[in-house]
Amino acid sequence: MTAHKRTRAQESSGAIERMYITMRHLFNRGFYKPMGISGETLRESLLILSPEIYGSITEEKIELEGLLYVIDRLPYGIEECRFINLTSDEGYKNSHFKPIIPAKRRRNCYRIDEEQMNIEITRGRSEIYDILTHLTFLYIESHKIMKQVMINEAGDVIRDWKKLEEAVTVKKELSQKDKEIALTHTANFLGRTFEEVNAIYPLFECAEIKNRFLNIIYYLGKLAMEEVMTDTQRLITFSPVLRERLGHHIHGEQWARKVKQTLKDKGLLQRPLHIISANMHSVLNSLFAAKALTTEFKNTEAIAIYEKLSDSRSLKLQQKVKKYALANGLTYIEDDSGANINVQIFDSAFFYEPAVELPTEDMPVIVVMDYAFGEQAYETMDELLKPLNSEGKREFLNVESISIMGKAGILSGKKGDIMIPTAHVFEGTADNYPFKNKLKKSHFDDISIDVCTGTMITVLGTSLQNRDILKFFHNSTWDVIGLEMEGAHYQKAIQSASKIRGSISPKVAVRYAYYASDNPLETGSTLAQGGLGTAGVKPTYAITEKMLNQILA
Repeated sequence: MTAHKRTRAQESSGAIERMYITMRHLFNRGFYKPMGISGETLRESLLILSPEIYGSITEEKIELEGLLYVIDRLPYGIEECRFINLTSDEGYKNSHFKPIIPAKRRRNCYRIDEEQMNIEITRGRSEIYDILTHLTFLYIESHKIMKQVMINEAGDVIRDWKKLEEAVTVKKELSQKDKEIALTHTANFLGRTFEEVNAIYPLFECAEIKNRFLNIIYYLGKLAMEEVMTDTQRLITFSPVLRERLGHHIHGEQWARKVKQTLKDKGLLQRPLHIISANMHSVLNSLFAAKALTTEFKNTEAIAIYEKLSDSRSLKLQQKVKKYALANGLTYIEDDSGANINVQIFDSAFFYEPAVELPTEDMPVIVVMDYAFGEQAYETMDELLKPLNSEGKREFLNVESISIMGKAGILSGKKGDIMIPTAHVFEGTADNYPFKNKLKKSHFDDISIDVCTGTMITVLGTSLQNRDILKFFHNSTWDVIGLEMEGAHYQKAIQSASKIRGSISPKVAVRYAYYASDNPLETGSTLAQGGLGTAGVKPTYAITEKMLNQILA
């Protein structure tokens, strides 16, 4: 009998499973040392997995693009902190501590002192997995730096490190000459060329910390050296309140109640409701941009207006569109529950003229909720679809359709393409959710964007995906076309509400469409290489237009 040899996909799948079991165990335990024995399984599993997003994590040279990806999702100054404390929403917003919000993740973080960073977890387990995975990568890289600069166990260091230390401890803006000298020495022990470090240096810049790239490299190496020399190891802790609250929908319930109460207060609860999970600009701009900006854009194609509005420098134009919308049926709900999901309510009675005249009570109401994060999608959608309990009676929502638009990694195309799913499969489980998608590939025949259709896989974390697993899902009979983090969670909530609990109609229309933000199977096209920029505008608005056409038809 021949011995069974595991494939790379099977090994990688096993590594992901071990990581999630370990992370849950460490969470229940309450603390662990990421570079100690308790963090060993996480480190080993991440190295076996070698996710695409973390590039050269298994090599001696330092991974720069992966480092930038991770740092953008963690709070400023985290590299200087020895103690990372994951907490629930425990009232820090009412203290003197100033919230630090990472560039690419909406989460409140607080620098308690020189050594401690608190990170608020309000979006469920997916957020914990995301942070722990990024921190594990960060600490592995820090020990790689330490091994390159320490000469012996006495703590002697190479000249390049001393030069970096001089540049960082100066605490002032470096001249171009001084910066290039520091980068030359840094490139030496990072195993990278001067050209590579010089190109990535400005991408780390921020107002809060001068010479941030050099600062990050220095403190990662410094804390790693202290761990080895003095055994003062970095520590990650989970607050007792977080451990008690996690999984109880506390933030989702508060968030959903406010949305439903607002609908009731405005007399919209019994109107035909159409829920859309999307960003906070595409529906708004699709409905109002052309009308609000008639003087700025005469005889201009809609897509050119959307591209201009997507520029962060077009703040005045964005504000003008929002002001116009607020006067024409928009209600904006800024989240204060901690869920970090803002909501827009559009009353079509103010702006829509249907082909056949309808009484006001039959005019559609569009509820746009900002993106959820991973498992948070189940929590928020599950709570939103429940009837409103008010004054001792239950009031059911008249939900006619639910549309999910998001960005995802594509496996059978390129950045900017569109994916129309026929089912969601939840990674690492036997859970699968086939559904009838009201959006079809044929609906996009009139636009010059490639569209593919098939199964989408809902992954436990985008930062854990590796080429071998993705190739297996793509090439096997699963026929997976892309990966994202929320689809199966949304569909689980929709199916339970419509098919089991009877909270909404079993005939509720469902629409899913994604545009490709990256291709993790294609070198140079992963998330670590940057986003879509304006290339994402066309597919985003194409999907929005098709959804709105169906809703307002």
